[in-house]
Amino acid sequence: MTETGLDSAQRASDATDDTTSPAPEPTGAARLGSAARVRLFLEGHGLADAIVHFAESTKTAQMAADAMACELGQIVKSLVFVVDGTPVVALVAGDRRGDAGAIAAEAGGAATHFADAETVRAATGDAIGGVSPFALPPDLLVLVDESLRRYELVY
Repeated sequence: MTETGLDSAQRASDATDDTTSPAPEPTGAARLGSAARVRLFLEGHGLADAIVHFAESTKTAQMAADAMACELGQIVKSLVFVVDGTPVVALVAGDRRGDAGAIAAEAGGAATHFADAETVRAATGDAIGGVSPFALPPDLLVLVDESLRRYELVY
């Protein structure tokens, strides 16, 4: 495939094709803050004990790899693109770049660009730079970089 080697992993969807309808008011877990929502998701999957907190910043993939003492490629970046007007999340290895052309092709579109902060928040519930790969809306298309398969464990 391309540098990112993306596979589509579309989540179950009961959304309609009407993208002009206003989004429903969030309820339950959707009203929680990002960290609380992800913790709730991980608790529900028996993984909350694996949450790691750092005193130092992990803002970049390299900083996160340094903090985890792992390879850069083991860090998963959650990148949000807009493909033909629709938000798409690409989970990309820390040592790779999201290939906009490959992402558009996998999403079945043509035009793509990085999402702005408002679009990221509206699509994922998270702030730009803090998008979790977990607890995302069920109708959001998520693509996974197949190069992540080279690792037994990713962060």
